[in-house]
Amino acid sequence: MNVYAKPVARLIDHLARLPGIGPKTAQRLAFHILNAPAEVALGLARAVEEARNTVRTCSICGYLTDQDPCFICRDDRRRQDLLCVVERPRDVVAMEKARSFRGLYHVLQGAISPMEGIGPEQLNIRKLLQRLEGGTIKEVILAMNPNVEGDATALYLAGLLRNLDLRLTRLAHGLPVGADLEYADEVTLSKAMEGRQEIK
Repeated sequence: MNVYAKPVARLIDHLARLPGIGPKTAQRLAFHILNAPAEVALGLARAVEEARNTVRTCSICGYLTDQDPCFICRDDRRRQDLLCVVERPRDVVAMEKARSFRGLYHVLQGAISPMEGIGPEQLNIRKLLQRLEGGTIKEVILAMNPNVEGDATALYLAGLLRNLDLRLTRLAHGLPVGADLEYADEVTLSKAMEGRQEIK
């Protein structure tokens, strides 16, 4: 039996589709939005619409941006010879919060996962290889998540990059196995960055 008016039920249904939001949290959020002043609800709707219409991936690194290239790629104070390869844009956020890395990033937009039908051709690897052609980058840090998919992706990239004239490292496994970068605290990420090891 549906106890909600149709628009309320639709709102709850859409909120419940968000990651980490269950039915009860979706209901709580929906009632909060409906009971908040109109400018709060409309401000949220406008923010979602603006983000959807203006945010895209950086043509250089693949990070989310409203200006191309993104602010990280435009920042000439960052080390241009150091490149950290991550799986997703949220991993860039985690690394930046740790404040231990001042190089550039490359976002793969995922990890190799045969179970989900994701192979190397679905990832942002071609642009990575193009970026490395110039010879400016001297070290590539593979900062994949320490899980099966992350390990498979790191091994694949290590095979591709091994013969290039650069230092190839991977984050130290101070990160718990099976965890995602996005949930790691700043200290753990800093230590993992400091303890990165060369891939032989």
